[in-house]
Amino acid sequence: MKNSTLTVYPAIFTKQNDDGEYFLVDFIDLKNCTTYGRTLQEAFYMAQDAMGLFLDNEISFPTPTTDFNNIKLEKNQFISFVNIDMDEYRKKFNTRSVKKTLTIPEWLNTLSEKNNINFSQVLQEALKEKLDID
Repeated sequence: MKNSTLTVYPAIFTKQNDDGEYFLVDFIDLKNCTTYGRTLQEAFYMAQDAMGLFLDNEISFPTPTTDFNNIKLEKNQFISFVNIDMDEYRKKFNTRSVKKTLTIPEWLNTLSEKNNINFSQVLQEALKEKLDID
């Protein structure tokens, strides 16, 4: 793919021990983007999913924090970067069809219909080729 959208944000992981151990995850730059997992691996997985949901409809993303000097952590906290490929996320979860109107010359429309060309399929294939998407 030509323009991959690998997105990386720092998150604060907090180890909790209330009613059993779990990890709370809060993103520094994505306000109110919070999740948790029963294990560290599950917390990372859930963090990727939460980040994908949060950023899914965004056109421009906030700039990730890289200076952690002013962030005070408790002894049960650590900062880790979480990444997600937003193109792959959108391909996986945004599969509903969107109606588009297009204009082509009448002669091309007539010839295509005579040959039972599926306009939607041809447009999808052409867009994928143009965008260098597998």
